[in-house]
Amino acid sequence: MKTRGIVDARPERIRRTRARAQALAEGVREDSVEAVVRRVLAIQAQDATAADLGIRVRGRGIGARDVRAAYENERSVVRTWLMRGTLHTVAAEDVRRLLRLLAPRLLDGTGRRYRELGLDEGLRERADRLIRDALTTHGPLTRQELTDRLGTLGVPPEGQASFHLIRHAALTGIVCHGPEHAGEATYALLDDWVPAQPDDSGGESESDLAELALRYLKSHGPVDTEDFATWSGLPITWARKAWKALAWSGAITDDGVPTGSVDPAADSAARSSEAPDVRMLPAYDGYLVGYRTRESAVPAAYEHRVRPGGGLIRPTITVDGLAVATWTRLAGGRTVEVSAFEPLSAVVEAGIEAERSEVVGFLRPAV
Repeated sequence: MKTRGIVDARPERIRRTRARAQALAEGVREDSVEAVVRRVLAIQAQDATAADLGIRVRGRGIGARDVRAAYENERSVVRTWLMRGTLHTVAAEDVRRLLRLLAPRLLDGTGRRYRELGLDEGLRERADRLIRDALTTHGPLTRQELTDRLGTLGVPPEGQASFHLIRHAALTGIVCHGPEHAGEATYALLDDWVPAQPDDSGGESESDLAELALRYLKSHGPVDTEDFATWSGLPITWARKAWKALAWSGAITDDGVPTGSVDPAADSAARSSEAPDVRMLPAYDGYLVGYRTRESAVPAAYEHRVRPGGGLIRPTITVDGLAVATWTRLAGGRTVEVSAFEPLSAVVEAGIEAERSEVVGFLRPAV
């Protein structure tokens, strides 16, 4: 059972399988926001617009209003701090299970920052109560509105103290992102926004870990333990434990894919005459940050174009899962500039133009 490198799998096979799993190749698209998020498990969402575009690129005919409706009317998806302590959008039914597994380590890992900001345990508990009471009384509030209320506890309005107290309330399951008010994000009580179900209250951490690993495999595979640890932010020892449990149950193959998965390489000849599948991925897309490396998706010679430094992962255009260009929104999203790595074929250029039109149309309601 291999748990480190997928040494026997060809890069093209890895790329095609991953791109299909991520609904980014072979014409695979989902019909609703909830279906997209369920399929890929989590959408990277520290940039709210990029998260919306990450849903669009995997969907069929999904517009900005559909995304907003899924968040605010259906409440089928939720945005909060999860994997690696970063904002993600996940299915509403998954949020408590993920918090149960991930939040304790995230809170422990923030201990030093809490001390630097003077946020001792007592103050964090008082802030949790204040935030809960304020949202119970007034409904969803903006960060500034919560910051003003935290000032009554002596929390300075400037700096990062209020942010970390709001994030603490999210990691302890009190709040999540709520509706937009005049284009500004708000926070709502998680229990009000997504009422708990009978199976949300408990569960064993090992069961949660195995479930998360299996769903990561299905949505990202082929992968190995280091990929899972990188994506989840969990220790490599936990990843190996999860892999061992999955191998024991027969749920995973030696190549790091779920048992019974379809191998796109098997029907590559049948696809050879099909038009290339062109997609415009947003910044920080999970297809590019959900693994230990990007080597299967981004040619080494152009890695610096996708990741120029400073933690930035640029918006990228892929063809059948392979990065061929980066792109930039200009004029508030009213136009898109493309920077190709190499000359592109006419059919790929046509695919890019179609995607460009869809991206501009998607962004226009927000402009």
